[in-house]
Amino acid sequence: MKNYINYVLLLCTVLFSMAEIQAQYGRGYGYGGGGYGYGGGYGRPRNTIPQVQSTPKEPEPKTAEQIVDEEMPKITEAIELNEFEAAVLSSVLKKYLQKRIEMQILELTPEQMREGMEKITLQQDEELKAGLPLDKYEAFVEMQKKGVQKTQKEKKKEKKRKSKKQKKPKD
Repeated sequence: MKNYINYVLLLCTVLFSMAEIQAQYGRGYGYGGGGYGYGGGYGRPRNTIPQVQSTPKEPEPKTAEQIVDEEMPKITEAIELNEFEAAVLSSVLKKYLQKRIEMQILELTPEQMREGMEKITLQQDEELKAGLPLDKYEAFVEMQKKGVQKTQKEKKKEKKRKSKKQKKPKD
């Protein structure tokens, strides 16, 4: 009889505690949608609504004017142009860069594209020769070959050398 009472008390304790344990997990509803749908009420909730994949928008291509305006301060600093020379260079670069962009839009054959680009480059060079002093034009051509950053680094090194030479005679 004692064993029977112990088993009944144990069974009642387990049954009553199960309701308490279930209530603690997910506030009685579980994490799976309140017993409906997926998950059976346990674990991480599942969203049954499909998510729309948003396609990232491609950035709009920059215009010739935007590209030249971004690069002009670096070019002006590297070649040491005055305001007039910078304005001439900027207008010429914008004009011919726009022509290059238009050529790319036309999607010509590689041979036609090469010929067109060569003509544009020759016209640009002629106009730059006419609009800039010879030393500035040559500096610009050299900068195009080397790149703006390398030209700026060389200018900084040159300034350091000049400042060191000036300091030496004072000793």
